[in-house]
Amino acid sequence: MHKDWPAMASELSAAIKQVRLGAPDVMKNFSAMASAATATGALDTKTKELMTMAIAVAIRCDGCIAFHAKAALQHGATREEIMETMGLAIYMGAGPSLMYAAQAVEAFDQFAAQGAA
Repeated sequence: MHKDWPAMASELSAAIKQVRLGAPDVMKNFSAMASAATATGALDTKTKELMTMAIAVAIRCDGCIAFHAKAALQHGATREEIMETMGLAIYMGAGPSLMYAAQAVEAFDQFAAQGAA
């Protein structure tokens, strides 16, 4: 099951760049939506990144796990917070979410080992 999550994020970034070039208006608006959705409001950005981790696990999105594991770490999430978030994801997604929760923890740990904060 070991995936190289930092490499995945890097490779996806290069591929996403091609989408940005091919669909600039859509991607500009997608980026604006992402900025608005993750901005600090009633919830802080770290909490929102933890939420995105749970959603990424529940919908089984490897790329989402890679990007949001890194972002959660950058916004100060701890491994304990990731584990509690994975508990919620497992509760909401049952068995398949357990498999992705294991991968999300692995992704977070790899970014933490790299010092991505």
